[in-house]
Amino acid sequence: MSQPMEGIYTPNITPIDARGRVDEDKLCAYVDWLIERGVHGLYPNGSTGEFTRFTAPERRRIIELLCSHVGERIPILAGAAEANVRETIDACDTYGALGVRAVAIVAPFYFKLGPEAVYQYFKEIADHVSVDVTLYNIPLFASPIDVSTVRRLALDCPRIVGIKDSSGDIPHMMRMIAAVRSQRPEFSFLTGWDAALAPMLMIGCNGGTNATSGVVPELTRAIYEAAQRGQWDRAMQLQYRLLPLFDAMIGQPEFPEGFRRGALSRGWDLGQSRQPLSPEQIQTAQKTQEQLVRILGELSQWLPDIAPANATGSPSATSPASDDFIERVVREVMQQLGR
Repeated sequence: MSQPMEGIYTPNITPIDARGRVDEDKLCAYVDWLIERGVHGLYPNGSTGEFTRFTAPERRRIIELLCSHVGERIPILAGAAEANVRETIDACDTYGALGVRAVAIVAPFYFKLGPEAVYQYFKEIADHVSVDVTLYNIPLFASPIDVSTVRRLALDCPRIVGIKDSSGDIPHMMRMIAAVRSQRPEFSFLTGWDAALAPMLMIGCNGGTNATSGVVPELTRAIYEAAQRGQWDRAMQLQYRLLPLFDAMIGQPEFPEGFRRGALSRGWDLGQSRQPLSPEQIQTAQKTQEQLVRILGELSQWLPDIAPANATGSPSATSPASDDFIERVVREVMQQLGR
């Protein structure tokens, strides 16, 4: 029985250079920065990575590059969704051979399918790939995956090892966990909705694939670690600190432009998205960035006045990891303000 995927997997932004190409050097430097700040895994070629805006060869090159560069430092959950079953299976096998921990496959998009069609789609893939598969439920953009379908796939397909759910629906997640975990305890439940990270961990999720972790990896990790220690008051207070930052970034009209602006506020100019923006949209994005700089600049007042648990579970007198986190973020934001 394999171990479940746990912790915060960052759906990293894809850097673009001035000529509109994937900036490989900056991508490597950016993921090094994320790893240094404690993310537990990477999730390239996801929605935040704008996978539909790159060609299939570009998507494959991104995974090849990251597998080579990251090595054994942290696991990679690779987005492998293509437009049809055959191409998706090919992508899965390619990524598996490159060394990813698993692949994430979104339910069929463009065509809205019912539960039986969704089941057959994933079963066809799971029966023919050589790598572990994580379902990806994002009903905003693709056919939804209901609880009974998740259960059927979990019980019928050993290659399907988890689900990333971006619906933000807590009762839906609880129903999935109740339907599957007793018979597949190694099955991973990952939330993709940052606004509910702490509550999702509280009800039993193994971790998250959270876009804000590409901007404040220290904060999302702190929420996860507080949850692991059973410090739910701390986890929820940190969650409330994360909420306005997430709302500002997700509220940007053209996703994931707000998260690109958030990364820029931390000192990472990851270039312009391939989605063209009007002058009015660019102006809105700039205002969002100013708001993000203000929010990040207030981080020194964000962390709650409670200490993390020590090894015995009782409060310790100091919290050096949290203090280091605040200091680093404030220093980087102040550098941005000085430009």
